[in-house]
Amino acid sequence: MRIEYDIKLGFKDVMFRPKRSTLKSRSEVSLEREFKFLHSPETWTGIPIMAANMDTVGTFEMALALSEKKLFTAIHKHYSLSKWNNFTSNLTKDKNNFIAVSTGIGQNDSDKLAKIIQQNPNIKFICIDVANGYSEHFANFVKQTRELYPKKVIIAGNVVTGEMVEELLLCGADIVKVGIGPGSVCTTRVKTGVGYPQLSAIIECADAAHGLGGQIISDGGCTTPGDIAKAFGAGADFVMLGGMLAGHDESGGKIIESNGKTYKQFYGMSSSTAMDKHVGGVANYRASEGKTVEVLYKGAVENTLQDILGGIRSTCTYVGASRLKELTKRTTFIRVNEQENTIYSK
Repeated sequence: MRIEYDIKLGFKDVMFRPKRSTLKSRSEVSLEREFKFLHSPETWTGIPIMAANMDTVGTFEMALALSEKKLFTAIHKHYSLSKWNNFTSNLTKDKNNFIAVSTGIGQNDSDKLAKIIQQNPNIKFICIDVANGYSEHFANFVKQTRELYPKKVIIAGNVVTGEMVEELLLCGADIVKVGIGPGSVCTTRVKTGVGYPQLSAIIECADAAHGLGGQIISDGGCTTPGDIAKAFGAGADFVMLGGMLAGHDESGGKIIESNGKTYKQFYGMSSSTAMDKHVGGVANYRASEGKTVEVLYKGAVENTLQDILGGIRSTCTYVGASRLKELTKRTTFIRVNEQENTIYSK
């Protein structure tokens, strides 16, 4: 047993320090970025915010709405092949730049992925998603997927340490998903005691990825536009959102009427709700590591996107970054003391 005494930080532990700026308006800020990838020959241009591959968020409807704004969606893995074919049959070529097909690491997952890619060859992104990205089997699956699809952009995760980011990149991933336990409907930290404060995970994992020419996604923990800006400021290339995109017309989940208000169901993909729905229940060798909540209905996602993008543009003006790419170079975080943290959290 060993203990690391270095302080690790989450989003609520810091704020941006404002700096002089020559920007006259938020409208001068560009949030689009262009990426080249470590293995894939593809390039990507857009606003690097992603809908998470949860069946209450990463829906076909969400993908269509977000692609209009040049935002990305990792579509959940539980759609049938026929539904994928119906979705892509009317999909314009440019919209393929803003979707990923998600997969687990079992043989059935691999077979289904092959059929989706075979019938929809214009799909450019594959998201290999597991809760624990530290297994040898997962790394081997990433290697095999790279061999099978040498030109696709491969996203793999989740991990929270630099050495595993490097391992996955060397195995064939282009982008590594970073985050264990920070999500609002994830209970991994409570059930297992495993996790890593998200801001520190981003800083350390981004440093490791960028040294090899790869990218990372900050996955989980963002509850406000300011949190998203902090993730970018810490070095994240992409930020993935779950709860912030739940509760909309385009989101999945049951509609619930209660006390004169409308809610939509939102749950973690390791929750008993998700496992009952997709795999017939929680296996007898494991525990649920997610919870189910009711999110107040928010209408069309467009209004939420405007709030998110406007907030990030405002952050950029406060620190003098005319482009999102410049934000991390212009970022100085200040630690927030416990009293300020309590006030800020309210």
